Amino acid sequence: MCGRFSLRLAHQEIQELNGYNLPANEWINRDQFVPRYNIAPRSQAPVIRRRNPGTTPSTDEGPSDDSSLVIQTMKWGLVPHWSNFEDKNLNTMNARSENLLSGGGMWNSLKGRKRCVVLCQGYYEWLTKGRDKIPHFIKPKNGKLMLLAGLYDSVILQDQTETLWSFTIVTTSSSSQFSWLHDRQPVILSTQEDIDSWLDTSSQRWGDDLVQIISRAHTDDSPLESYQVPKEVGKVGTESSSFILPIAARKDGIEAMFSKQKQAAKESSSTKKTKSASLNSTKRKRDSPKMLRKSTSDSAINIDEGSDDEIEILDTPPPSAKKTKL
Repeated sequence: MCGRFSLRLAHQEIQELNGYNLPANEWINRDQFVPRYNIAPRSQAPVIRRRNPGTTPSTDEGPSDDSSLVIQTMKWGLVPHWSNFEDKNLNTMNARSENLLSGGGMWNSLKGRKRCVVLCQGYYEWLTKGRDKIPHFIKPKNGKLMLLAGLYDSVILQDQTETLWSFTIVTTSSSSQFSWLHDRQPVILSTQEDIDSWLDTSSQRWGDDLVQIISRAHTDDSPLESYQVPKEVGKVGTESSSFILPIAARKDGIEAMFSKQKQAAKESSSTKKTKSASLNSTKRKRDSPKMLRKSTSDSAINIDEGSDDEIEILDTPPPSAKKTKL
């Protein structure tokens, strides 16, 4: 299952697709994508597809314009082309690989000619422990973008004038590396060969190479890592850079709060000890016979040594009253 992912990079950095041979020079509906750490279903996100799925990807002269790759912002949660209205009860954020392999169903008309690649930095998965669900983030160890196998469709809904583009993420059984976390996993396109095969829709057919791709979650060509992240990521609409960091590294988390409290307590204790030592030293000097004689001889000057409280006030003057606007 894949129900949440992250893509918080700048538009230009996403479009460069560093580390991949994917020349996508155009981004359709670029302004509709807002980079986020917490992308949920029904959100807009970028995918890569062929401009014209039915044309040959390349010729002797090079790639044709009709078959060129484009990035396009689409809605997550596929709305089939035969729809009159968007059915919010239809759960199409994921497409099970088993359903693609069996044939028939709503995916059958899409898997041959409307394949896409979903871009992300990594995805979230929840580990169930009793009544608790503990979120984890899975990402490539090398820091590259993660490319997920997807399908897309387009439709003009009733009473609408603009085309709605939407996509789904293909999932399969989890690999042995992540079976402890969840029994499902998105199909990750780990090699350039897999990426090219998935995006090659020129034949508009479903071949054995594609069957092999979706029969495994990922290959060892691009090692993955996972770690626990803050539970706040589970709430749709929340945003924080800490969501894609190990929970121990949070700058705004519980660990950081306790660390600040300990530091504040230590500084407060140190300040009190310094003040106490200063007061005791001043008191000893004031009560010494020498200081008493000097105080008596200088009585005409009327120097008031004051009390301990007055000395503390002089050392740390009280803050001025704050003005409050009503």
